[in-house]
Amino acid sequence: MHNPIRVSILDDHQSIVDGYCYRLSGVPDIEIAGTLSFGSELEPYLEQNTSDVLILDVNVPTSVDNPNPYPILHLVPKLLQRYPDLAVLVISMHNQRTLIQAMMDAGASGYIVKDDRESIWQLGSIVRSVANGGVYFSQQAHQQLMRRHSPASEPLELLTPRQLEALSLCAAYPGCTTGELAVKMGVENSTVRNLLSSTYVRLNVNNRAAAIAKARQLGLVTSNSTASVD
Repeated sequence: MHNPIRVSILDDHQSIVDGYCYRLSGVPDIEIAGTLSFGSELEPYLEQNTSDVLILDVNVPTSVDNPNPYPILHLVPKLLQRYPDLAVLVISMHNQRTLIQAMMDAGASGYIVKDDRESIWQLGSIVRSVANGGVYFSQQAHQQLMRRHSPASEPLELLTPRQLEALSLCAAYPGCTTGELAVKMGVENSTVRNLLSSTYVRLNVNNRAAAIAKARQLGLVTSNSTASVD
């Protein structure tokens, strides 16, 4: 008998988590390994708990004391480097093409928009598919990615993956110094300064706060998780 597919869930709304657990509980080859509410819990959790699939909301708060969204674009590549067999399945209310593409570029195995009920109903088979190396897009996510190039799709091309990573960290930790950001990214202070300065130029802003605001407007960084309900 094959080992069950172990699924972990990161989402800060208990009713949403309960819904996922309900959908997966009747699938014989799937097991819920654990659920989390804050982004800062994820890395310590995965060190102690084997997971095959991580269901991930991109707009969870960083911690109890930090309501800013956790820097998912920084976290996902880091996790996949450490756990190459882990499949990341994003389920989010956010359906901006820029964010969907950025998450896939970061290494996610699938993206489901929460409004796509058919995908939620089929969650068991989708989890099984991505656990076996497949890639899945819900209908809304697929439609966004298939849109022809237009001014609305240009923001993603403005920034490199490394610039997006730096910006997502700035949004999650607005009080961090350049040195502290450099430690989180594992690079030199000068590298972070260069990344941020080039990001400001590309977004046509002149400071970190304005860059974060512009990135949120363009859908590159999610808004504060307390501002809306996923």
